[in-house]
Amino acid sequence: MHYWQDKVALVTGASSGLGAALAETLVEKGAKVALAARGQDRLHRFADALRQRGGDVLPVAADVTSQADVERLFEQSGQHFGRLDLLVNCAGKSARAELRQLDADHFDELMELNFLAAVRCTQAAMPHLIQSRGHVVHIGSLSSKVATRYLGGYPASKFALAAYAQQLRLELGPAGLHVLLVCPGPIAREQCDPYDAASAGLPESASRPGGGARISAIDPHLLARRILDACRRRKAELIVPGRARLLFALAQLSPRLGDWLVRRMT
Repeated sequence: MHYWQDKVALVTGASSGLGAALAETLVEKGAKVALAARGQDRLHRFADALRQRGGDVLPVAADVTSQADVERLFEQSGQHFGRLDLLVNCAGKSARAELRQLDADHFDELMELNFLAAVRCTQAAMPHLIQSRGHVVHIGSLSSKVATRYLGGYPASKFALAAYAQQLRLELGPAGLHVLLVCPGPIAREQCDPYDAASAGLPESASRPGGGARISAIDPHLLARRILDACRRRKAELIVPGRARLLFALAQLSPRLGDWLVRRMT
């Protein structure tokens, strides 16, 4: 029997992109999945497609920046499935902007979705995941480890997520909670990059995926399989591509060298 057979997962940002790929992969592996996203129509169409493939899924339209919605999401999931083994905090938003053009409201919006939403969901899931010795996955970014130009407040929000993941590992790992921080490069999209308009007036590289990172876009289904395997192995971090680890290490040893490398690589 597969590791994920009959386990219960809750995925935020589940109706598109990596969230949808994770939900599909979990269904393929026999898991039951609660699907959370803001767009109700798209979410229910996706849930219907998964049911046609034999999936046991529960779609819940919810805004994870709302505490009331998060409480309703976990209440409905708990009533329907009765347990929880995996939470994937996948809801998030990138940005394109030059820092000197921004005010605090820009950072507040990104912190709400990219960081505080994950905190809300994790706090709600924590008692259930400790009981099941389950997993919480935070979908960060290469920007969780090193900031690049013209991504506005996005790196700051993802750095906060990385710090939260480490504290969770240190405090609750001994209690049985597994915490995985995923730091991927740009993920392949079916549609055009939504930040083209926001990149107006910035260097041409700012409109590229990942703010111009010189790496190939990642297949979301391949990444989903790697994430679930990292959970099974209870790894602390998953960085894709792996060679980015060298950049992170050098940037810690020498910020000046790290800045030079970031300029060369983006």
